[in-house]
Amino acid sequence: MNEINKKIFGGDKVIWVMVVILMLISMLAVYSTSAVYANDKDIVGGYGFAFLKHVALLILGFLVMILASCLQYRRYSWILTGLLMVAIPLLVYTLFFGESRNGASRVIGFRFFTFQTSDLAKVALIGYLAKTLSVDREKLDSFKSVALRVMLPVALTVGLIFPENLSTAAMLFAVCIVMMFIGRLDMKYIISFIGIILIVMALYIAIGLIVMKYNPDSENRIFTWVGRIENFFSKDKADNSKNYQVKQSEIAIAGGGIIGKAPGKNTQRNLLPFPYSDFIYATIVEEYGLLGGAVVLLIYLILLYRAIRIVTYSPMSFGALISIGLMFNIVMQAMVNMGVSVGILPVTGQPMPFVSMGGTSLIFIGFSFGIILSVTKDISKKNEGEQQTESAVEADS
Repeated sequence: MNEINKKIFGGDKVIWVMVVILMLISMLAVYSTSAVYANDKDIVGGYGFAFLKHVALLILGFLVMILASCLQYRRYSWILTGLLMVAIPLLVYTLFFGESRNGASRVIGFRFFTFQTSDLAKVALIGYLAKTLSVDREKLDSFKSVALRVMLPVALTVGLIFPENLSTAAMLFAVCIVMMFIGRLDMKYIISFIGIILIVMALYIAIGLIVMKYNPDSENRIFTWVGRIENFFSKDKADNSKNYQVKQSEIAIAGGGIIGKAPGKNTQRNLLPFPYSDFIYATIVEEYGLLGGAVVLLIYLILLYRAIRIVTYSPMSFGALISIGLMFNIVMQAMVNMGVSVGILPVTGQPMPFVSMGGTSLIFIGFSFGIILSVTKDISKKNEGEQQTESAVEADS
């Protein structure tokens, strides 16, 4: 029985505990905020159904995490490379034929569910990059090879996400740059790549601004980007028509005080846009106060620390690079969600990993945690093997 538990729930116990705590926080927060569905006639079954659906997806994400953790992590080097080959065509399809959500084509709609292709692309690209920087490192011996094996896949994936989801593309690009740095890719290649991406992005935005000038009625996501940035840097922060979302979030956070209003007692959920996803952190602080908000922040920092420990244990390995890449992606997304809620970042629409109400995001976050846990299981086995060897040597002596 003990061996079965080790095989299923082995690895880093701290990560397991932190994930379970996040799930509990998610259930409490979503149950409270999903009450906004009560009067929504478009939601079958009302907020009760919305909450049960979230719990079901959360449990499914946890099951995916368990299954992913049971697979030997080295197999993900080719599994995720294959998934990237699937993700890129799906991103192209989504860009041109995807279902529009909040003014952007980000999902593929099916009869009973929607699939956000960027969630798959993020995990696949991080896995591919980890493999390239570790397993295939000897092939990165020239600018041409780096451009073909590293820059092109990253630029293509990020570029396909960029037009409809700037924040996700920017965060994924940042994660890739961090992985390149940790993977000790030559700095001249990293700097060159950043420069190329910035130039291409600037040209894209410049062309978009020209289109906006001569055709104001055209559908262009740059309208949204410019509006959000202008609102963020606006001197008149009190203008509710421009900063309504952030204003309501700040009211919720201020109302929470130090210890909060208590679970279910929040009052801003009916005024705050997307209180169960994009602004769920504001709801948590309103109900549990700054102490509750600090606990959530601490959980993500602990998770990042556990991933950093993996890197220090086996630097430059595939397991270390994929662990830090996946965890950095999760933690950065959480930090952006918190930053938007407290008003220090422009509104981006990023959910809080494994806390916000979601669909495919919960599945792929669970998948990411599972891969990381698979790496930690392998490390635990090696440690146990070394301890047994040392014990045998001591017994012989």
